[in-house]
Amino acid sequence: MQPRKMWTVALLAATVMTSVAACGGSGDKAAGDKVELRFSYWGSDSRQKLTEQVIKKFEEKNPTINVEGDFSDFNSYYEKLATKVAANDAPDVMSIEIRGLGEYAGRGALADMAGKVITTDFDQQALAAGNIDGKQYAIPSGVNAFSMLVNKATIEKAKQKVPDDKSWTWDDWINLAKQISASGVGLTGAEYNYNPAWLQIFAAQRGEKLYDGKKLGVSPDTLKAWWAIDQQLIQTKGSPDAAKSSELIAGGVEQSPLGTNTGATGMWWSNQLGGLSKASGQELTLLRMPKTKEATTSGMFLQPSMFYTVAAKSEHPAEAAKFIDFMTNDPDAASILLSDRGLPINAKVLAAVKDKLPAVDQKTLAFIDEVRSELSPIAAPPKGALQVDDILKRVTEEVVFAKTTPDAAAQKFLTEANAALAG
Repeated sequence: MQPRKMWTVALLAATVMTSVAACGGSGDKAAGDKVELRFSYWGSDSRQKLTEQVIKKFEEKNPTINVEGDFSDFNSYYEKLATKVAANDAPDVMSIEIRGLGEYAGRGALADMAGKVITTDFDQQALAAGNIDGKQYAIPSGVNAFSMLVNKATIEKAKQKVPDDKSWTWDDWINLAKQISASGVGLTGAEYNYNPAWLQIFAAQRGEKLYDGKKLGVSPDTLKAWWAIDQQLIQTKGSPDAAKSSELIAGGVEQSPLGTNTGATGMWWSNQLGGLSKASGQELTLLRMPKTKEATTSGMFLQPSMFYTVAAKSEHPAEAAKFIDFMTNDPDAASILLSDRGLPINAKVLAAVKDKLPAVDQKTLAFIDEVRSELSPIAAPPKGALQVDDILKRVTEEVVFAKTTPDAAAQKFLTEANAALAG
């Protein structure tokens, strides 16, 4: 469901939830003298188990506060959250991606967190990404980078070499994928996807921005060149066809070619290395993204994995902030979560748990440290970015399924996306 429709449906739903709305927020339930908080988040079964553990630890340290986890799978998360916010039943603490910050802040749903959580030892660049129009609406959970992941064993099985990620190009990746798929050993060279982080990186390599203020900054030529990579991967059989690729994307980490050891390369967030490695049972490696031939920058960026926010109408903002402070500043919390929500944002906390990180998370940390100087700052996109992502997915599928031409698709995307951003 597109975000604007989502909000409309949410508002309609709110009219039949007057008994909930009359409560005036999510903190009215009493448990003796205890404060009751709700914490909404999305993820996998493993994240849910970790979150339940970290909530239990928080409650042990704060016996006057109960926290109820409000868990959803990612596909339904924002639809449910929008309904609750519209019904004046927002969870006290809400997990939100960077692309949703502008939407929720712009609708007055978030409280200003400036001075409410200790941020002295945070990565200040990542912290700044939660600041919109001078207000600190969001606290990062951790950091990661959109990267290329490869399985060296499957690449070598196809009698190919792992590329030099300091110099490889998109053409190199396409050719490598083609050779792996054609090797006759039952492997697919690459996975295609339509993650806007990839478009942002690709556009930066061509000297453009995905967002330029409150409008798009990407050109039709860059969009067409970006789609051409997907088209070439499909045409050369370097990736599965459009229908199979869409099916694999919907299957997530566990069903991906990398996760099932049927593929050799794919683009994922660095904090997903652990989940992919667990699914595959093999060693996977993080690489820099390929570049355009003329690029003077990698285009890669350090991004908060997600943010913690407090509902503007929470009846217990101090306790909500205390929970966020625990999640980001307490080594006990970090010892449980490790890199599930990205590498810890607090440098001292990261140092305290570094030796406890599993080998796969040590690899993620080493990779981030290696490329950190090459990563660009990131800012929250404008209100409407959630809808832009939906438009990008739909139009990209129209291109790769050959339902429209790249020229027509570029104009369609730019027109619809800019209209969404204009409100």
